[in-house]
Amino acid sequence: MKVLQWTVLASGLLLLPAVSRQPSSAAAPPRPNVVVIMTDDQTVADLRALPKTRALLADHGTTFANSFVAYALCCPSRATYLTGQYAHNHGVMGNKPPNGGYARLDHANTLPVWLQAAGYDTAHVGKYMNGYGLRSPTEVPPGWSRWFALVDPATYQMYGYSVNDDGVLVDYGDRAADYQTDVLAREAERFVRAREGLPQPFFLSVAPLAPHLERSDEAGKGTPPRPAPRHAGRFAAEPLPAKPSFNEADLGDKPPNVRKLPPLSSARVAAITATHRARLASLLAVDDLVERLVDALAETGQLDDTVIVFTSDNGFLLGEHRVPDGKYLPYEESIRVPLIIRGGRFPAGATAAQPVSNIDLAPTIVALTGAVPRRTMDGQSLLPLALDPKKGTDRALLVEGVKVNSGRPTFQAVRDARWLYVEYAGGAREMYDLQTDPYQVRSQPDAAAFLKARANLARRLARLRKCAGAGCR
Repeated sequence: MKVLQWTVLASGLLLLPAVSRQPSSAAAPPRPNVVVIMTDDQTVADLRALPKTRALLADHGTTFANSFVAYALCCPSRATYLTGQYAHNHGVMGNKPPNGGYARLDHANTLPVWLQAAGYDTAHVGKYMNGYGLRSPTEVPPGWSRWFALVDPATYQMYGYSVNDDGVLVDYGDRAADYQTDVLAREAERFVRAREGLPQPFFLSVAPLAPHLERSDEAGKGTPPRPAPRHAGRFAAEPLPAKPSFNEADLGDKPPNVRKLPPLSSARVAAITATHRARLASLLAVDDLVERLVDALAETGQLDDTVIVFTSDNGFLLGEHRVPDGKYLPYEESIRVPLIIRGGRFPAGATAAQPVSNIDLAPTIVALTGAVPRRTMDGQSLLPLALDPKKGTDRALLVEGVKVNSGRPTFQAVRDARWLYVEYAGGAREMYDLQTDPYQVRSQPDAAAFLKARANLARRLARLRKCAGAGCR
């Protein structure tokens, strides 16, 4: 097996070497199986904890090096995955009612419903959307043939949680065998093996909690995630990545919600370090999950007929710009996520540099499977971009957020291959040239040299702010 050399940049990002984009030798089947593995709050830099995933997926698929989420918060992001729409179109604008949460989405018109109508056997294993189970812990949303979903409020616990197993509530305790990621891995593997020899294609969505904080509340406060017992202590000496944005010395260029943050104390830095180490250790079980699924697909003769997507719902801030933990804000660690696609006609061992978004996940799956969407999707299939590095290089993506509290104000932003430009509801603005300032330590919206670029970005943002369908592309 060909193994690529991954380089960890000072920014914490992982860089693959340029590889020619030759399609995989195996021809894509007319109706491939699709497996989506979506972690929770994982950054691109966290891929360092996933060597099996890199070898089994990245070496055999396409890595999208500039992949972003349209709304860096769990529930809106997952709704985008299920609809192919920006949050201002699907309507899930937060993690809880009245403007967000599971009940906010129209579940009768989502990706699994379209796939099931197209003849796919569909299965979900793991976390679904924030608030799922609070209305009815045994509810199974439309579109799912097999349902094994974590039930709130105990979703954010590696032990002592509950699962809706096809309408039956099952409680898990504190035994080693109850470790949440391993339970999800076993169930996902069981589904794959049960499909052996069947003519009907399948769609499997697997959503482990890691590396999300445990016992997390709406404000994002929680405790470091516990690793599987076999992985305890594996990153005990891991240092924090060295970044000029960490505990940033001068926040004078930042908006009021960030500018007010105090410097991180030594005790807070120690706590952030402990969380960083725990997050990486929790991902080792996810790495095992990926290996189990790929092995199961190979052993049942289904691997060549399966497209595997690996991504996260959003990233996570750990001390950058003095933000001790969390996401939502339009900074790189929050909005940039891993995205690897293996199978179909996605070139093996390749890197695609074009800006892409999670609005593109559903359109990509629809294009691969022939399903008919019943929503006007805002994204586009990623396969043409993977096959042609000249396509989509000038693309602009919307990033949005609706006020949660004083630390999370309403904003809209545009991200392209070079720039991030942000407009806040209170009038503040941020603008970064990411070619020269990848850590976002110097916002320059009023710099004379950037006025032309800012005007162009402001125009693009104005078009994207309320866009729909082709107008978003």
